[in-house]
Parts: sequence; C-alpha cells; structure tokens
Amino acid sequence: MVKARKRSRIVLTAGALLLVAGALAAAFWPKPSMVDMGEVTRGAMRLTIDEEGRTQVRDAYVVSTPVAGQLQRVGVEPGDPVERGKTVVAHMHPTNPAALDVRTREQALAAVAAATAALRVARADLNAAIANRDGADTELNRTEELVARGFSTSAALDRARQAARVAQASVDTAEAAIAMREAEIANAQAQLIGFDDKKLAAAMGNGANDIPLYAPADGRILRVIQQSETALPAGAPIMEIGNIANDLEIVAELLSTDAVQVAPGDPVIITDWGGPRDLDGEVTRVEPFGVTQFSALGVEEQRVNTVIAISSPPEDYAGLGHGFRVEARIVVWDAEDTLIVPASALFRNRTSWAVFVANDGVARLREIEIGPNNGTEAQVVSGLSEGDRVVLYPSSGLTDGTRIAARVLN
Repeated sequence: MVKARKRSRIVLTAGALLLVAGALAAAFWPKPSMVDMGEVTRGAMRLTIDEEGRTQVRDAYVVSTPVAGQLQRVGVEPGDPVERGKTVVAHMHPTNPAALDVRTREQALAAVAAATAALRVARADLNAAIANRDGADTELNRTEELVARGFSTSAALDRARQAARVAQASVDTAEAAIAMREAEIANAQAQLIGFDDKKLAAAMGNGANDIPLYAPADGRILRVIQQSETALPAGAPIMEIGNIANDLEIVAELLSTDAVQVAPGDPVIITDWGGPRDLDGEVTRVEPFGVTQFSALGVEEQRVNTVIAISSPPEDYAGLGHGFRVEARIVVWDAEDTLIVPASALFRNRTSWAVFVANDGVARLREIEIGPNNGTEAQVVSGLSEGDRVVLYPSSGLTDGTRIAARVLN
C-alpha cells in the first residue's frame, strides 16, 4: 500500500515537471519576426520630377497709354472677347496744360516781350539790307553802262557785281532772322497756355482730342489693371490681353538640382488642374538663369523656370485660364518592360544597395545593383529575379538568417 502511494506520487511529480518544462520551452522558444512582404515584379516604370506650376498666356499683350493724358473709365471686363484692330478697349483725352504760377507767367510774358522786340530789330535790319541791295543794284547797272561805252574798266564791273551779291546775301540773312524771331514769339506764347486759356478749353472740350485704344491682338481680356478714370503718364499699363484658347503654357519653378536633369522635349503629365483627366505636355525651354528664393521654412533655394507646352487639344482644358495652379510631372526616364523592386525594401550595406530576400521562412541578405529610383519603385539591374519576395521596411534588428513570417493585415 505504501509502495503504491510512493509510485503514484513519483508519477504525478514527473508529470508536473514535464508540463512545466513544456510550458517554459513553448514560452521561450524563438518565434519568427513578423515582417511586411513585397514582390519583385516586371513592368513599366518611369522617373518623374514633380513640381507645382502656373499657367500663363505665351504671348500676352499689355495695353498702355500712348501719351500722357486722362484715361476715361474702362468699360471692358476680364473675360470679354476682343478682336485685333477693331475692338476699342479704352478711351483717352490729352492732358490739360498745367496751371501757371505768378512767377512762371511773368517770366513767360517777359519772354514774349523780348521776342517781340527782337522781331522789330530783325525787321529793321531787313529794311537796311534791302536799301543796301537797291543801292548795289543801281551801282551795278551804272557800271555796266559805263563799261559798254568804254568809260569804265572790267575790274570796276567785277567789284559792282560782288557788292550786289553781298547786298542780296544780307537781305536773305535778315529774312531768315525774322522767321527765327517769329518762331521765338510762338514758343514764348505757348508757355502762357493754361487752364484759363479760353481757346484751349474750347479745343479740348470737343471730341476731336479723344484717343481710342484698340485691342492689339485677338483673344480675351485677362485683367484690367486701371479701370477708374484717372490721369496717367505715357506708357502706363491699363490692361492685359491674351488668347487663352490655344496659347496657354505652363511655367514650373524647378530646383536647380532637378533642372539639370530636364531637357527640351521631355514629356510631361499635367495633373491636379481640376479637370476629369490628366493632360499631356512637353518641355519647350529650361531657362539658363537661376533665381534665389526662400521656402516656407526659410530655406534658401535656387529655382529655375521651366516652360511646358500643353499638347492636349484645347477642348480638353476648356476651363483652364491664365495664372491657374497645376501639378507638372516631368518624365526624365521611362522603361516599358523592366524588373522592379519596391523602394521601401532597399537599404545601404556598406557601399552597396541590399535587400532581405525571404527564403523558406528565413531572411537572406542579398546585395543588388539598382537603376533609377523614383522613391516608390526602383529598377533592378542585377541581384534579383522576378517573383522574389523581399522584406519591406527592414528594421535595424533584422539580420541575415533570421526567421521571418509575413504579417497578416486584419
């Protein structure tokens, strides 16, 4: 009886120890690391430079004032259609002369008086020159008669002719002086023109001085810079006119490090412009001059303007206008059939790129060679094959030979 009890106690103790040992082994047995998995695939891939852009009319025309004057209130509105050389977009009146202060008027009156006195002197000089010319002509006629009769010499005749020519030149000089003095009087009198000049006010009150401004090109009014009636100097901008139907282009300000990768002719995908589908475009010009700008975070950047032509038909972007925001994706590299690995699986292993490949539940480190990387996908040049499964977002604790299992998303 006692032996049976001892035997049963030993069996129970051994069983309990085996259960505890099994529980501890199960608890501390190494488990596979749960990881996200990706697959190496084959397909099309492209590398793009994405940047925000603004639309603009390629050939925008600025209507400006041809002379200094009074701009009448502009009646056209942005969006109105215009026709070159036919549509009147604004009216101007020449500027009234400035009012004269007391000192300026007295100076102008003195100038008129001086010019009038100089004219009288010039006329007196003309009378004297005419008298001298008449005397020289009489002397010439007398000398010619004496030479014909043999009572005078040919030398005397030459001197008489010379004196007559000199007298005529003096008359011509005096007449020119009179014309110059008359012009001086007109100039001095013009300085007296002011707001109180009744003749000037009558001339400016009629419609003869209205200057119509015609549209310089076909298209639409883009914006009205000056709409209210006001006095403007010559060359002041009034409005902009452009053809938004088929003359739109896009300007994207690229970082200089991105601009060196772009060349004229590169295809562009225009997205986020508000329409139902993306638009096609093409780079036409990369400007050679960079501009220093500051980002929203205050970082200094070098930006380069890149001009993009819209290749899609105008009806596809009928709602797009001047100065609208778009997103431009410039394709700098494209492959139709290539081996692709998720970029999140890549990491640096010393000087090479590497991935962890899942092989029978074990992570195997493998160095690979990649091509272009667009941040989402990378081209595989060598080291991987289609269908290989790779670990995405590998942690720093993952090493070669670690047991892994794919994480199941609920």
